Amino acid sequence: MIKQSLTEAFDVKQKKISPSAIINDYEIFSDKKLLDELRIKIVQNLIEENIPDDKLLDDYINNEIDQTLVGYDLSNLERNHVFNLIQNEITGFGPITPLLKDDSITEIMVNAPNEVYVEIDGKVVKDETISFINDKHIMRTIQRIVQPLGRTIDAANPMVDARLRDGSRLNAIVPPLSLKGPVLTIRKFNKNLESIDDLLRKGTLTVNMARFLEAATQAKLNIIISGGTGTGKTTLLNVLSSFLGDDERIITIEDAAELKLNQKHVISLETRLTNYEGEGEVTIRDLVRNSLRMRPDRIIVGEVRGKEAFDMMQAMNTGHEGSITTLHANSPIDALNRLETMILMNEMEIPVSAIRGYIENAIDIIIQIDRLSDGKRKITSICEVVGMKNEEIEVREIFSFKQKGVMDDGSVIGEFGLYKRKPLVYDRIIHKGFDIKDIFE
Repeated sequence: MIKQSLTEAFDVKQKKISPSAIINDYEIFSDKKLLDELRIKIVQNLIEENIPDDKLLDDYINNEIDQTLVGYDLSNLERNHVFNLIQNEITGFGPITPLLKDDSITEIMVNAPNEVYVEIDGKVVKDETISFINDKHIMRTIQRIVQPLGRTIDAANPMVDARLRDGSRLNAIVPPLSLKGPVLTIRKFNKNLESIDDLLRKGTLTVNMARFLEAATQAKLNIIISGGTGTGKTTLLNVLSSFLGDDERIITIEDAAELKLNQKHVISLETRLTNYEGEGEVTIRDLVRNSLRMRPDRIIVGEVRGKEAFDMMQAMNTGHEGSITTLHANSPIDALNRLETMILMNEMEIPVSAIRGYIENAIDIIIQIDRLSDGKRKITSICEVVGMKNEEIEVREIFSFKQKGVMDDGSVIGEFGLYKRKPLVYDRIIHKGFDIKDIFE
């Protein structure tokens, strides 16, 4: 039985090492075989809960380390490192604790005990410094993470989606659904939200594109942000939301609260998962419908991916101008097709032509954001919905990014383009008092 925290077990005369400061076990531990022996022996007992009830945790760990170290000369630095590893098992999230503390890492993917991948600067790489002992070790780590959130995962409940307290999103899937063993994916919450200036510095868009998007947002055009997984849709949504005024009542709706608006009149709504009895779920669709009764000036939905698409289009068609949302799609046309499919999920007896007309009337601008092969994110297209042609929704590009090639170091070569014609939304933006005339001259 654990009678005191592991933190109290540390000798106050010895300087502790922060897990986030540990770059590589090999750099600290001269004998990797010894480290593995210690780790497997002690952590395996923790996994199997073999710690004697009559022993304090710190006494047990000190005793185990001392016995394993017979015949070895372990420095204070190495010994403290072992303590940190075990502390992560007891009070943290096991081997991935330092990854969660590293702000440069945006995603953590555990595929197997020796297969831990991370995303850094848009690129997925294998982390050779982090590993688990076995599948049971991964399973215990997942359970440690989800249990405080009121969730459970086992053979009877082999899949879980959850949000950590810092806003990071977790997905875990275990046998029998996962044939490989327990798999854990964590998309970390971005504490340092980016601004339009940050996107400009990174080359995500041009100054004229930024000016146009700012004017379009403030002029209350209805905007869809389209892109694949990890392309930066939520980041861009947050940037566009920063253009909204303090005099507007803004309702935000998300699965996991990631938007951080600084305006004075913001109501943030978040979905709720089912409880242990399988009841109490509140969906994006429930919240969109409820938001219409809350007198919103703006409705911002983190992502549409189901039946709520119909309610979102209905809101855009019934006077709720300036609504913004994101969805997963590979192009603006694909985004429109996905919206059509999501509306058809409602199983209403409405002709497809009518649904397309409904979408065409609702949406003004589609922004496509992509992650290129070099990991950099670019707004590859800003287009407007211009009407119907042969019963198909027609779009017209305003800005674009065209890839020209790839350099030897993998960097993508390309250029942004502007179509020197006034878009249909031009007059609406000008009439709202926003000067973008020089962009299209």
